[in-house]
Amino acid sequence: MVSSSADVTALLLALRQGDRNAEGRLLDAVYRELHNIAERYMRREREDHTLQTTALVNEAYLRLVDQKSKTWQNRAHFFAVAAQVMRRILVDYARKHRAQKRGGEQRRLDLEGDVAITPERSDELVLLDQALERLKDWDPRQSRIVELRFFGGLTNEETAEVLGVAPRTVKRDWQVAKSWLYGEITKGVFDEP
Repeated sequence: MVSSSADVTALLLALRQGDRNAEGRLLDAVYRELHNIAERYMRREREDHTLQTTALVNEAYLRLVDQKSKTWQNRAHFFAVAAQVMRRILVDYARKHRAQKRGGEQRRLDLEGDVAITPERSDELVLLDQALERLKDWDPRQSRIVELRFFGGLTNEETAEVLGVAPRTVKRDWQVAKSWLYGEITKGVFDEP
């Protein structure tokens, strides 16, 4: 069940104001959507993977509601931050696996596909994270668009709402950012010893 934007926004306001019951109601309202985002990440993961979809959702949700100083603007803002949090969790997990496994073949990272944290993809995700940090220095909005579209699964329209720009701006920046990231990731793959 996907709750309306007004319902989620009202629950976020109640949570910020200290309503103890709001946290449980908020979880009920957003869990399915958070789970859908996490499923996209984990869809192609091996069955014996230690990071399960539910664990990713739970960890992200706990980090989100633990942000006492966060002033949630609305539902879109909440899910935009959820995308950032899930990205951090996945990148931390990938770094952990990368540290355990050195070497291996580098493969092309598909920015249109799902994120799957297999040992083979850990290096790719870490390279993507490093490239996103460089993109953030070059063009913060494009970096944010990649984060929202790729990690958050938001549409052009939802991303535009979060960023306060036109959907056509998101579409254009998304195309430029993908090309830029491809170049950076390819350079990173070939530059590594």
